[in-house]
Amino acid sequence: MASLLQGRLPINQDLLLMQKGTPMRKVRSKSWKKLRYFRLQDDGMTVWHSRQAGGSAKPSFSISDVETVREGRESELLRSLAEEFPLEQGFTVIFHGRRSNLDLVANSVEEAQIWMQGLQLLVDFVTSMDQQERLDQWLSDWFQRGDKNQDGRMSFREVQRLLHLMNVEMDQEYALQLFQAADTSQSGTLEGEEFVEFYKALTKRTEVQELFENFSADGQKLTLLEFVDFLREEQKEGDRASDLALELIDRYEPSESGKLRHVLSMDGFLSYLCSKDGDIFNPTCLPIYQDMTQPLSHYYINSSHNTYLVGDQLCGQSSVEGYIRALKRGCRCVEVDIWDGPSGEPIVYHGHTLTSRILFKDVVGTVAQYAFQTSDYPVILSLENHCSWEQQQVVVHHLTEILGELLLSTTLDGLLPTQLPSPEELRRKILVKGKKLRTLEEDLEEEDEEEELESELEGEQEAEPELQAQSESEPQELSPRSKDKKEKVVMCPLFCPPPCCQIMVQAPIPKPGFLLFPKQKSKPILCPSLSALVVYLKSVSFHSFAHSRDNYHFYEISSFSETKAKSLIREAGNEFVQHNTWQLSRVYPSGLRTDSSNYNPQELWNAGCQMVAMNVQTAGLEMDICDGLFRQNGGCGYVLKPDFLRDAQSSFDPERPVSPVTAQTLLIQVISGQQLPKVKTKEGSIVDPLVRVEIFGIRPDTARQETSYVENNGFNPYWGQTLCFRVLVPELALLRFVVRDYDWKSRHDFIGQYTLPWTCMQQGEPVPGPLAKTPALAAFLMLSSCPFPGYRHIHLLSKDGTSLQPASIFVHICIREGLEGDES
Repeated sequence: MASLLQGRLPINQDLLLMQKGTPMRKVRSKSWKKLRYFRLQDDGMTVWHSRQAGGSAKPSFSISDVETVREGRESELLRSLAEEFPLEQGFTVIFHGRRSNLDLVANSVEEAQIWMQGLQLLVDFVTSMDQQERLDQWLSDWFQRGDKNQDGRMSFREVQRLLHLMNVEMDQEYALQLFQAADTSQSGTLEGEEFVEFYKALTKRTEVQELFENFSADGQKLTLLEFVDFLREEQKEGDRASDLALELIDRYEPSESGKLRHVLSMDGFLSYLCSKDGDIFNPTCLPIYQDMTQPLSHYYINSSHNTYLVGDQLCGQSSVEGYIRALKRGCRCVEVDIWDGPSGEPIVYHGHTLTSRILFKDVVGTVAQYAFQTSDYPVILSLENHCSWEQQQVVVHHLTEILGELLLSTTLDGLLPTQLPSPEELRRKILVKGKKLRTLEEDLEEEDEEEELESELEGEQEAEPELQAQSESEPQELSPRSKDKKEKVVMCPLFCPPPCCQIMVQAPIPKPGFLLFPKQKSKPILCPSLSALVVYLKSVSFHSFAHSRDNYHFYEISSFSETKAKSLIREAGNEFVQHNTWQLSRVYPSGLRTDSSNYNPQELWNAGCQMVAMNVQTAGLEMDICDGLFRQNGGCGYVLKPDFLRDAQSSFDPERPVSPVTAQTLLIQVISGQQLPKVKTKEGSIVDPLVRVEIFGIRPDTARQETSYVENNGFNPYWGQTLCFRVLVPELALLRFVVRDYDWKSRHDFIGQYTLPWTCMQQGEPVPGPLAKTPALAAFLMLSSCPFPGYRHIHLLSKDGTSLQPASIFVHICIREGLEGDES
């Protein structure tokens, strides 16, 4: 089976050495370190391991599961073992999704370098693979699993076992016919290309063949004009169909002669339907396509809650890995809970719990390194500050020294703004969200006064030796904004270097330069130098929408628990919408969610809440919805809200919606499924798949329907069933396609899912016309009056949000516009 990728895999000395095998220590904790023998298989795409040299081996990981490889010094776990193993001998394999990292320690620096370089070479190769190469790799993986005796060929008995592994329940006589037809060498076994032919026969798709023959005059090929007809009539590509047909033939036709003759074979047609061009997600929504020059309050912002946690909120592990994963998946707001730590170094953890601790300076270093690897748009550090005065100064020092120019510490132009800046203006900037002692206006006024004071106080610094002694006892308390108009905040006359605070409070009628120091320690309060780093995101308590309008500024932000936010939506939905047009809102999960579970963010987005914070470490429906929304616009972490959620005079109320646009009816025919994965580890089990389509949006639009199940077929099930949905506010709707394994005893096991915004659905041109009063009649009229405007594949994702390639479902999609209740 290695012959499938032969000639395409990079030839490299490191890979040859990896194929010979290497003993390395697998490290899970300070106390769990086991010697294992790792070997890259001959296919170059899988790594197996055994307990001892020459022992029974089993798969460890596939190269397609690997995201990257990091050096040992970047691993928290390996750094903690630096006295036991040299960091240069260690490295970490990072996997896609939420799979735990694999920490390994080689016997020498040279061996570690061989594996690091070799694995990264293969990861880069997989990343650059085209569609056919990915399919070949997938087949190679299956061949490795089915070839039980690892002799590079498969007997019919091994093929029968493989069919069960691949979710196929097939008549033994029919399976033997396919096997014998593929065995062109008549050796009684299948090798390389023979196995590929067997797979093609196994995966022959009758529904696609029939569609192809409907437009092909000879049933063998689609001429250019025939393909143009298909694109116009079925895919609703309109005037661009002619030019698009030439592009698609050149892109997907495997035969060079076919490309020259401008014809598309059945293989090329299927390749097109399974490609990004045939995907349900509109490719024009994949790059950054939205206006990024509007105020921050006009965007949904991908936000993380308790970002440092990779487990639950009571006993879970805190790790900088939480920040790395959140930032790399597009989160633009991460949370940092800071507490006093030992040796004067602030720590990050979930306070008053058994969660582990990490150093604040390590968190800041991680943010600096990964903040802009996925997106150039601004990152928000949501600080929950519980530190003493002294350690707040250390916080300021780390932020300013580690982040440097990335940290936004004043307004963009030094002038008082009239609205929040845009993501475009804040590119590659890190903003601090937190408490602030004064208003932004006072800060900017003070900056001007400080410049004048500096020259005056320079001469006084040497003339006040008694102040030097006083400075050794740093202040423990600082009054926030005073009602006494004479009280004023000025620069420290000592001009101490960081981490000393840069601002002190001057008494209403003091002697020049005299500083107020409390006689006794009181509870820690905000250090002015930390306050000064908060510019556009000053945290304030929420009292009421009227209070916010009368007393707050656009750069102030309120946080709401999920319970409070949902209550406000029910009681004053329109006021909440209007509030969110000019001021940012952050919503966080209830404190009762000790298991780090999530709430559904959709209800909060409906009211225009921008920063709906999620426990990104916890997979499930809620994170599928969150990932679905932010899948668009380049995955940059910012999505422009609909215009009716950006209008300060908006009349929209998510609880009592009057649609700002025309309602739409969606008709989905779920046709078939392809190569669905197993959900049970038992070798003989076969799934009974069904498809559920769910709509999430405003309350009246939220609905779900499902097909019947197909018994004992996860490989190529056929449903051919039509589902109908009517949606009042499509701009807020998300679609979730989920495939489940039917089980009458339970709620059905999860197989795979895909979620996307309604507005990003590739649907062709909407079909105009009146709708019937009932979905059933609407479906009948649509089916009888027009063909579906789109054949689309939906490529499924795992519970962790990683690709289940090549698992997919094949659908027809039709959308018609009209208001509910219109006469037909």
